[in-house]
Amino acid sequence: MAIEKKLMSKKKPTFPISEMLDKYLNNYKRNIKIPIYYDDLLRFQGSITVFDKNDEDTLWVRTYYSEFDRVEIDNTLKRVYTMLHSDGNDEAIPFLNVDAIDYCTFGNSKPFRIKIRNILNDNYTYFYIKKADASRVYGLELEHILSPHNINFLVYKDTLIEEHIAGIPGDDFIRDFLPSCTGSEKAQIAKEFVKFKERCFVRLLGDMRSYNYVIIRTHDFDSIVYKIRAIDFDQQSFEGNLKVYNLQFMKENFKMIEMVGKKLQNSSIRQYQIEERSYMAKRMITSPRRTARLIKCMKNDTISFPENVELLKKQLMQYVGDIKFKDCKNMGEVLETILAFVKRNYLDITNN
Repeated sequence: MAIEKKLMSKKKPTFPISEMLDKYLNNYKRNIKIPIYYDDLLRFQGSITVFDKNDEDTLWVRTYYSEFDRVEIDNTLKRVYTMLHSDGNDEAIPFLNVDAIDYCTFGNSKPFRIKIRNILNDNYTYFYIKKADASRVYGLELEHILSPHNINFLVYKDTLIEEHIAGIPGDDFIRDFLPSCTGSEKAQIAKEFVKFKERCFVRLLGDMRSYNYVIIRTHDFDSIVYKIRAIDFDQQSFEGNLKVYNLQFMKENFKMIEMVGKKLQNSSIRQYQIEERSYMAKRMITSPRRTARLIKCMKNDTISFPENVELLKKQLMQYVGDIKFKDCKNMGEVLETILAFVKRNYLDITNN
């Protein structure tokens, strides 16, 4: 299978949160007044490189601040943690410590990664602070609605707070763990990859290269169950090239695609694709108002360039054979047409 070297266009811009999207977020308790902004964390005075256990550069740097700024920032970050994971109550704050504030210069969002530790038992967790981008917010909310996974995030003006999604980064898993998996484990991972690939393709989540998703291993009786989750949502409904939304055209995923070809027959692949589309249709049916409100926001928003919309419309008409894409004016309408197609086909099958 041919893997193109370059599918992505020039760097995606950051799209502001519209008034309609802000109201949507407020309605679903995603919008909350937080005591710190992304720009506040940019006041660090210096940084040192963070290396992994193999002494390789992680592309993250550990920041340090003036003594005055650090006290203020630590207190506000603890409050943000309680808002994200609890009810914002201050009772837990004395038992929390900010162990690290890391900054990543790689990628679009340039996030800060906050490590919070409970000093009573040394349990710790992470969350991220990023510049709010409408594309990413739509991607997060679509993940929450249409995928099997709930996701927790908060937005306030131009600042986005995201929970950490635990798992083994896909590129690390492919390199370090996949070769030692048993045949049955590889077959199960292949199944999950097909379903994950279909989910991303249908909802137009692009750029799912191996380092933009994680593999989650869970012990179940005498076996290990594998799940795959996206962790990067910057490329939600932006690119015009349909291949950007198809994981098989990312060279970083070649070993996974190769494994799918070896472990699954075409009939099984088709079965898993239908299963995933059916699950997505069921989720839309069980939360129709939320889905419709989000799509309405997208239809009244600008999250891509006109030339991208036109290119994607043409490629989708060729791929799906649905002339309704021709009338789409923006990415919101394109996604609405895809989801309506998936839902309509599911209802046609179940009503027969």
